[in-house]
Formats: sequence, structure tokens, C-alpha cells
Amino acid sequence: MSHPELATALTDLLSLDIPPVGLSKVDARPEGVVDSGRPVPSSCAMWRVAEKGVFYAEGAEHFNCPVGAMVMGFEMPAEVNAELGGLVQSMCDAQYLDMAEVEKIPSVRKSGVGAVYGPLADLPVYPDVVLMWLTPAQAMIYNEAAGGANWTAEAGQVSGRPGCTALALALESQQPRMALGCIGMRTFTGIAADRLLAVLPGARVGEFVEALKVTVTANAGMKSFYEGKLAQFS
Repeated sequence: MSHPELATALTDLLSLDIPPVGLSKVDARPEGVVDSGRPVPSSCAMWRVAEKGVFYAEGAEHFNCPVGAMVMGFEMPAEVNAELGGLVQSMCDAQYLDMAEVEKIPSVRKSGVGAVYGPLADLPVYPDVVLMWLTPAQAMIYNEAAGGANWTAEAGQVSGRPGCTALALALESQQPRMALGCIGMRTFTGIAADRLLAVLPGARVGEFVEALKVTVTANAGMKSFYEGKLAQFS
């Protein structure tokens, strides 16, 4: 399926009201792709900008949030690393983070000097990951399609802070992931409080869409059954 077809399928099957976006780390700005055009406070803020159109952002444009830049796996200069160290220490002092966690925070291993962002439907490059904002009801369907509700399989994992680690985890495992997010993600993206972040590995989007079709049909049948049951108690 093409990117527009995949975007339409995800939007229709999950009843999304925010378009799925994709991103890919690259070694150079692709021809015809414009630069981001304006600074943003974090990597996650770029996800929301990507809803409006395709753009390219240099690694340095991610440095306003050193944690996000680290998770994205961009090489950072000494001054940004120093800022990261100070920020992490402040988080630990505030009991927001434990120092023992720091070395275990995942990061994207794929190399690249920048990243292309944009709506999945318009993305001119193969996406490393596809991002979606889901309500709890949509997340239920997503989780079932991803196999996270299957009791014969390993339980699906939902990560927390930093919210952007879900990208690294999805890429590393090549499995769909979800994240509750972090206070930075919710502040910088302005996303509604009732939304979760869903992350699909780019290589598995087509496969996921097929699983999603089965899940949506199955849930429609079960909903009809349960509504009939409920009617007996009206």
C-alpha cells in the first residue's frame, strides 16, 4: 500500500481526528523538502508541526530539548551534553527521575544528521516510525490489533517518561508501542489530556493495517452482542 493508502486506512479504521505522521532520520535534506523554518522547544513539538506539512530538521534543531535529542540519537556537542547533564541532575534532585534510570533510557540507534517529518500521506521518504494520538477507546483497538491483549503472548508494554522513548523502543523491537507520555511532551505538544501516543515501526504499518481490519470487525460484532445483552436490562 502507498503512504496515502496507509494513512487513510489508519485514519478510517481507528477513527482518528488527527492525521498520522511519519518521520525518518536521514543523512541529508532530501531534494525538494523544505527546512523546518522556525525553532521549536523539543523533538516532540515537531510531531505536531508535521501534521501541517513535510519538512526537514537538522539534528541541531532538536537540541532545545537535550533529552529528546539524546533519545533521537543525534550527536550532540559538548555544551549540549553539559546542559543534558545539568537537566538530568535537576530531575533527580526533584525526584522526577532516579539516577539509576539514566543509563537505561533508550535512544534511536539509526544514524543520521537530521530528520524528515510530515503527514504519513505526504511523506516522501520511507518512515522509520509512524505516530498517532489515540483516545483510550482507540488505544484499546490499537492494543488488540498489535497483539498486546493476547494472553498467549508477551504482554504489550506502555512506556512513560520521556514520552519520546516510545520511538526508540518501537524501532529497536520492531513492535507497535504506546506511551502515556511525560509532562514535557504534554507541555510542548499541547496535546489533549485524554490522548496517548502510539508508535508503529514503519516497516510494519501495512501488516498492522491488516490486523487492524480484523480487530475492528471483531469488535463491531462484539459490540452488537453486548448492546443486545444490555437491551435486556433496559
